[in-house]
Amino acid sequence: MDTQKLESLPPPPGVIGSLRSGFDAVASHVWLILVPLALDIVLWLGPRLSVDGLLRPFVGYMFLQARRGVAASEMDQFLETQTIFLDGLQSFNLLSLVSKLRTFPIGISSLLAQTMPAAGTPLGGQSIVQVTSIPLLIIIAFVLTAIGWVSGGLYFRWVSGTTLGQEETGISLLRAVIQTLILSVCWFIGLMLVLLPMTFVLTVLALINPILANGAIFVILLLGFWLVVPLFFMPHGIFARRQNAFISALTSLRMARFTFPTSGMFVVSVLILSQGMNYLWSVPPNNSWMTLVGIAGHAFITTAVLAASFVYYRDMNVWLQTVFEQWQKTRTAPKQHA
Repeated sequence: MDTQKLESLPPPPGVIGSLRSGFDAVASHVWLILVPLALDIVLWLGPRLSVDGLLRPFVGYMFLQARRGVAASEMDQFLETQTIFLDGLQSFNLLSLVSKLRTFPIGISSLLAQTMPAAGTPLGGQSIVQVTSIPLLIIIAFVLTAIGWVSGGLYFRWVSGTTLGQEETGISLLRAVIQTLILSVCWFIGLMLVLLPMTFVLTVLALINPILANGAIFVILLLGFWLVVPLFFMPHGIFARRQNAFISALTSLRMARFTFPTSGMFVVSVLILSQGMNYLWSVPPNNSWMTLVGIAGHAFITTAVLAASFVYYRDMNVWLQTVFEQWQKTRTAPKQHA
């Protein structure tokens, strides 16, 4: 009898169906892409807030000190790493702190925040504004990160409300901002508590033996794979179910615990789709107006997968609730004897 009850359950929500619903929602409300589109246009055509002049002397000194302990056989690789790092510092735009790349798990996706182009634009060379002091850098970084959190929370609210319906989500602007800030600050503190000791340990292992450091990195990546699902869905309860930040995180952990294979497949599919398409969107040179096509394509894809994630989250939690209720009935139902 219990088997018959469990067999009557509906199938869990599928990955393809959720993605299709997300793409349909954005295709019907294409104005949802305006937020990531506007952010990338500002990063592309606007001024570049540079920290290169401020930080290059410190970074150069660090590489100079590290060079003394590098063997001659590894010098070419060391110099290549130094060049890549300094080039990245030169092209880094402090305004990219507004993007989701810096404010995960809630934020606005940006194509140019990942590529950080240093080349010119169709309007000519990008104007550069240098940050001139460390205190000013800290203040600007704090303000931009806060703006990224708030704007990301409003963007998530807009997408979830349009996709799932305002009557179903119904979270107010003020509550969305407050819960976004709570979750983002907790996430940032937790990330620092993990990253700082991890960086120290990896540095020590690299000094002892690079093989040990590589092994530790492999273990960290393996553990990170098991955390990717609850981390991905951690903010969704705020916008899809009007939960507070802590309940939303716990709901995400519970969903990941019971649906890891399916939910993991959904998250991997989203990452492959969005990151894979980024290679296509990054093909046009930055000084060509074709870059605008890539920016628009990226905005559409990332907004669509965000909408799909809200659909999947809602449907999967409804399915889990049905399963738990059915399971509870099978436990409390009187036993039938032949």
